Amino acid sequence: MSGQPGTDAARSGSPKTDAERHERGMVVRREVLSDAHVERAVASTSEFTADFQDYITRTAWGDIWSRPGLGRRERSVAVLTAMIALGHHDEFAMHVAAARRNGLTVDEIKEVILQAGLYCGVPAANVAFKLASEVLEGLGEL
Repeated sequence: MSGQPGTDAARSGSPKTDAERHERGMVVRREVLSDAHVERAVASTSEFTADFQDYITRTAWGDIWSRPGLGRRERSVAVLTAMIALGHHDEFAMHVAAARRNGLTVDEIKEVILQAGLYCGVPAANVAFKLASEVLEGLGEL
């Protein structure tokens, strides 16, 4: 499981109810994306977006990110690659910071982008390097 912080609390037991899945999802979401990010998302939730926020908390964070089959480092590699391939730039930038929180080094993030560039194309990697550089500079890591 790659020595991930916080996974024992997040993965203890198998939640049965939506409320338990949501609770576990919030723990994992905060650990991966940061309390500040989650607080901003919660603060900007409206009646219109509340169901979507609940859905991603339960399914993405409470179900998928909480599974024991991959560690958070590996999940971050998969997410970064998918975001590059699909051109989801805002999500990619957010997950660069999450990847650092999940233990990927700056050099490993660079390697993920290079690898994705081979299969997703040079223009996609070019954008990814630009966005990752901005995020990593903001974190004081470049």
